[in-house]
Amino acid sequence: VLKRHGFKLLEKQDVARRAFLHGQRYFSSPTSEPFLSGSNSNYVEEMYYAWLENPKSVHQSWDVFFRSANAGQAAQLPAQLEGKASFLQSHGLAPAPGKAEKLVEDHLAVQSLIRAYQIRGHHVAQLDPLGILDADLDSFIPSDLITTIDKLGFYGLHESDLDKVFQLPTTTFIGGSENSLSLREIIQRLEHTYCQHIGLEYMFINDVEQCQWIRQKFETPGVMKFTSEDKRTLLARLVRSMRFEDFLARKWSSEKRFGLEGCEVMIPALKTIIDKSSEMGIEYVIMGMPHRGRLNVLANVIRKELEQIFCQFDPKLEAADEGSGDVKYHLGMYHERINRKTNKKITLSLMANPSHLEAVDPVVQGKTKAEQFYRGDTAGKKVMSILLHGDAAFAGQGVVYETFHLSDLPSYTTNGTIHVVVNNQIGFTTDPRMARSSPYPTDVARVVNAPIFHVNADDPEAVMYVCSVAAEWRNTFNKDVVVDLVCYRRRGHNEMDEPMFTQPLMYKQIHKQVPVLKKYADKLIADGTVTLQEFEEEIAKYDRICEEAYTRSKDKKILHIKHWLDSPWPGFFNADGEPKSMACPPTGISEELLAHIGNVASSVPVQDFKIHSGLSRILKARSEMTQSRLVDWALAEYMAFGSVLKEGIHVRLSGQDVERGTFSHRHHVLHDQEVDKRICVPMNHLWEQQAPYTVCNSSLSEYGVLGFELGFAMASPNALVCWEAQFGDFHNTAQCIIDQFISSGQAKWVRHNGIVLLLPHGMEGMGPEHSSARPERFLQMSNDDSDAYPEFTEQFEVSQLYECNWIVVNCSTPANYFHVLRRQILLPFRKPLIVLTPKSLLRHPEAKSSFDEMVSGTTFQRVIPENGPAAQAPHEVKRVIFCTGKVYYDLVKERKSQDLEKQVAITRLEQISPFPFDLLKEELDKYPTADLVWCQEEHKNSGYYDYVKPRFRTIVNHTRPIWYVGREPAAAAATGNKNMHLVSLRRFLDTAFNLEAFEGKTF
Repeated sequence: VLKRHGFKLLEKQDVARRAFLHGQRYFSSPTSEPFLSGSNSNYVEEMYYAWLENPKSVHQSWDVFFRSANAGQAAQLPAQLEGKASFLQSHGLAPAPGKAEKLVEDHLAVQSLIRAYQIRGHHVAQLDPLGILDADLDSFIPSDLITTIDKLGFYGLHESDLDKVFQLPTTTFIGGSENSLSLREIIQRLEHTYCQHIGLEYMFINDVEQCQWIRQKFETPGVMKFTSEDKRTLLARLVRSMRFEDFLARKWSSEKRFGLEGCEVMIPALKTIIDKSSEMGIEYVIMGMPHRGRLNVLANVIRKELEQIFCQFDPKLEAADEGSGDVKYHLGMYHERINRKTNKKITLSLMANPSHLEAVDPVVQGKTKAEQFYRGDTAGKKVMSILLHGDAAFAGQGVVYETFHLSDLPSYTTNGTIHVVVNNQIGFTTDPRMARSSPYPTDVARVVNAPIFHVNADDPEAVMYVCSVAAEWRNTFNKDVVVDLVCYRRRGHNEMDEPMFTQPLMYKQIHKQVPVLKKYADKLIADGTVTLQEFEEEIAKYDRICEEAYTRSKDKKILHIKHWLDSPWPGFFNADGEPKSMACPPTGISEELLAHIGNVASSVPVQDFKIHSGLSRILKARSEMTQSRLVDWALAEYMAFGSVLKEGIHVRLSGQDVERGTFSHRHHVLHDQEVDKRICVPMNHLWEQQAPYTVCNSSLSEYGVLGFELGFAMASPNALVCWEAQFGDFHNTAQCIIDQFISSGQAKWVRHNGIVLLLPHGMEGMGPEHSSARPERFLQMSNDDSDAYPEFTEQFEVSQLYECNWIVVNCSTPANYFHVLRRQILLPFRKPLIVLTPKSLLRHPEAKSSFDEMVSGTTFQRVIPENGPAAQAPHEVKRVIFCTGKVYYDLVKERKSQDLEKQVAITRLEQISPFPFDLLKEELDKYPTADLVWCQEEHKNSGYYDYVKPRFRTIVNHTRPIWYVGREPAAAAATGNKNMHLVSLRRFLDTAFNLEAFEGKTF
């Protein structure tokens, strides 16, 4: 029986969610307490009096109870209510305990039944167009769904109850304008909503309003209706989608194109999302997708000229001198046009993507966030993202989760993304039952309370309705949503692949499967929406468009990759896409500016703000340095950021713990010690008119967050976007973004990007995961030639930077770090900048710079030559040691201790790639008789030696050796034993200053 606390739950609106127990435990037993006895009687009496006064003041189930308990039945009242019997009878109500109890139980059972369909109806929905697999990979039918009459017994109901009328709870809309329905009608309507071609997963969402919104959109009778015009538009879009693929198959039958056959409905689906979003105010849609169907999306959604697509299939097409290019099904596109449905301007951008299927996800989100930021679109009402996925990749790739994990973080949210999964029910050759442990490929989305709409892709109208609701959801609640298009792949993984080797039964069924276009056309012809002649004319019309474009494509002789650019920067380059100049102005700033920024950096520009006592000491030290015209690493960075903010350049610094800094050196966000969440960012208080500074601790992710920042940097060249690894070693979990986008993005897609990677690096005995940023990887992927001796022109530095794929620096002074950050913005083009940042040098007493090295007229020093006694008498120098980064300070200290300052010169490479041939030639010429040594603290098989050695040899025309001094080769990046670290350091320092170490040796 329902106890007192159980009845109280009936007063709440979410009674159907919480009021009854699972199974049949809530039914009465012979030994149970009578319904109107004991502790229940007073409560029932109170409810009864309230109902008499106002029937609407009690829950609907009590209203039904009191109305249905017929006064004509003369059952004996419990003793506790005998005194009230006459009162009850005078009002025409004498409750019959057995009947009343059954009535309440039956209503609760019906509420339970409705909830069961809302939660689990998707498990029996008819989602697979092939009718082979259940979409959830499980043929089990939930026992609480009424798939057979005998299952009514689960709820204590019987076939005789089917025509009884039940009051509907407020948690369903199946009644439409009716408040009660027969049990038979309730079941039929639930099956129609939840068990046909749409499967809904949303009951895990913990927001009642959002659940009610979804119920209303799908449960309301007759809600999924289309006008004749809607149906004709849908048919025309299906024609274009399918005939495009047919045309490519006819013309280039042996070419890979990763066609969309089996999910042609995706094209009208995307167009419906865009139409609805445009209607709701969206002006810019940024899309990311894998290669399947990309050409079709480019042609029929983005509206890339067909001849530009067709000419890509011509093997004789010459490449313009713009890079190495990429295969046609990886390319992106940017296009502004008028949306025909809303007659509003819409901008569409499809991001270029490598074969790493989900790698583009965070990149799209970052670009979307940037576009929202520059438009002041804080709520995401003007810019949104759409991500397309394959079923296997969506379930299998960890970056999907990393991207979802950013979706509601303040500095990373894009206010909702629409995810469309092309669920082929296969991954290359892998059966989904072997490819995932979750029921659906979309289950990862549940972690962010994103509703998931599964839909049979062979029901175009159901797909269009779901996509319209998804767009409306995103633009109403600004939350993610997933549309799972359950479809099939008519061909193999690519057009040359034979799928029958591994999926014989599936492909036997696919070969018999009637294409969705024919199915839908037959349906519309049958109901008179279109005629056969109109349908055939639509096909002929699009075929003619394709043929004409094919003819024009034959005139294309040169492929211009820049025509496929997904992120143009209007006005930054000239009309030909070239830099407006090949010069970089000096990067120094006035002493007045340096002092002003230093003063703000050492203050708290907010009143009544209590900071930590330890931070007070840090700010005091900054103030003293500013007064002494000195900067350390943190202050140099502050001045670089602050100075570009004054010039209107937005600065964004992101990564793990960057607000304070991993090494507690930065402190760009101050926290009030007495008021929770009260913070101050002094960098945003430099000037009244300045660009905003964004500094944000990221989630504990490298792959996703670096991809996000890369995307953010794509949106505008007028921003300094920096990502800092907690330790440089950790960038390797983001290697896909580094390899596929940062290193090669410009060569493949003519896409400039000025992102800055800050990678803490240095061998300090902290173990193999906290020492090395693996500089050798970046140098191995640098494209500057080691053998070609360059011509040293006046613009050599800038032209060399323009030709490289990225810049790798290891600064040894705060001033040079300041300059290289400012140079990143002042260059007339954009290149990724890899900065190996220090750890121990952050507080090294010698690692400070004077204002004199940063004032107006000063610049970044690619090479810092010896400037001590050795430089005064170069012919007496016995050895020149070339090095980079922190090891310089170890070498200087050791040289001084051995009194070799006249015999040994030490020259620092601050910019390692592109290699400073011109400046190093001057150094080598200065010391013609000295030994040449490259010294590094890294192991020989890592670090820089393999990169610098052939380039030094090129400078000296292979006439002088460049000896190696450093740690021996090792499998691990560094030792975790402090003593071993110190012993190896001592060993290579001894070698570095042993002037006879290489006598008698051959190179």
